[in-house]
Amino acid sequence: MLSAAEVRRILAEVAALDHRVCLILIYSCGLRLGEGLALAVRDIDAERRLLHLRAGTGNRERYVPLPQRTLALLRELWKTHRHPTLLFPAKGHSGQGAATATEPLCRTTLQRAFRLALQASGVKKAAHVHTLRHSYATHLLEQGENLRQIQVNLGHKSPLVTAVYTHLTSLCQTQHQKRLDDFMGNL
Repeated sequence: MLSAAEVRRILAEVAALDHRVCLILIYSCGLRLGEGLALAVRDIDAERRLLHLRAGTGNRERYVPLPQRTLALLRELWKTHRHPTLLFPAKGHSGQGAATATEPLCRTTLQRAFRLALQASGVKKAAHVHTLRHSYATHLLEQGENLRQIQVNLGHKSPLVTAVYTHLTSLCQTQHQKRLDDFMGNL
């Protein structure tokens, strides 16, 4: 798991705008790598600030909140290629084919961009693109978001799967202890 500061250091080191925005989207919405790459322009509900994920694990659809800053970055990126359907079109070997691409960015390309950014950031933890999803859940939990909402955002069928994130953070234990002490303090 990465701290919020480590995530920001890593993302700041991603050189290509499309790679950086895709990784920011994955982190800020708690997406799986494939979910982020597969998103289409039609999947963004800008007015309600939601992403429509059409083919998640188990082929279940879900909506996840889209942070305002991430929406702004997606708009900025789209202006660079103006692809009618793909959010993250593959540029091709020439780097000029994004506007007419038929495929989204390649998984390995994004994984390599993350790995290079991780090295450049100086963060010494073993991390992968999927670590951003775990970090998202843990950071939301640390911010006081309820476990049920995190479960819905991640698309987990069972709350037991989501509950694993409560073990990933000592801050949860500290916050629980403080709430318990405050509540029981006048006994």
